[in-house]
Amino acid sequence: MQTGRTLRSAEGSNRGAFGPIEWGLLLGLSVIWGSSFLWIAIGLDDLHPGAVALARTALGALAMSMVPASRDPVDADARTGIALVGIFGTVGPALLFAFAEQRVESSVAGMVQSAAPLFVLILSIVMLRRVPAPTVLLGLVVGLIGGVLIAWPNVTGADAEPLGVGLVLIAVACYSVSSNILPPLVHDFGGAAVMARALRYGTALLLPYGIWGFFQSSFSWSAVLAMFVLGVFGTGFARTMMAELIARAGAPRASMVSYFVPVVAVVLGVVVRGDGIVALELVGLAVILVSARLISRADH
Repeated sequence: MQTGRTLRSAEGSNRGAFGPIEWGLLLGLSVIWGSSFLWIAIGLDDLHPGAVALARTALGALAMSMVPASRDPVDADARTGIALVGIFGTVGPALLFAFAEQRVESSVAGMVQSAAPLFVLILSIVMLRRVPAPTVLLGLVVGLIGGVLIAWPNVTGADAEPLGVGLVLIAVACYSVSSNILPPLVHDFGGAAVMARALRYGTALLLPYGIWGFFQSSFSWSAVLAMFVLGVFGTGFARTMMAELIARAGAPRASMVSYFVPVVAVVLGVVVRGDGIVALELVGLAVILVSARLISRADH
């Protein structure tokens, strides 16, 4: 049994180039999370932020409880680390994003989240005392530029209160803490077992405030559908997929999924809604593809 797990991080089990599993997890997460900000916005039309946070977390926990691997045993000395994942990776972001999207549009929230890989990188360097390969560092910076280029046409003229932007940045910082705690836990016990417990812990913490929030909310089927998709897929399965990707690729390289979120949002807008696409978005897409190529190469 290992000790000192709580504040320990770990490198990914695969420091080589991305293979089919890593690319599959990355693209799957991009598709799921590319619409998450939209589902939050739909839910907030009728639901209190506390109700949104509880609904997505509880539904995510329920979905994960149906996965057999989520019931695998976990050592007692890992519980503190899992609790921290529940706080920083579930409770904090669920509340912060819900409150933030009352003050900023979903497109703004999506762009601000593109700063996530840099937060993850800084904390990873501190915890691991190792700087990633130069190509990975360059890829993270290039990806941030690409994410801004893609989101900028949708953000220009959008509402963005400073408080809302600040809440998103705090949520991103919370995710960076969770991402750097996850690797050793997932290596030892598996993503499903770790995230199922973290989501249950998060649900317990959110329960009082979330129930109060439901009494401040109104009912609509659109909100119910939005919470179902956001909870089951965007919170339960996606958070577990992210945990597996972090354990395989390491936190900094896995965090580039944040760069693909605006890409998916733009593509869905064109394909599903018939939205137009401007030249700047195409440039941003090309820049992100270059970033992905750099980050997916071996980290040594």
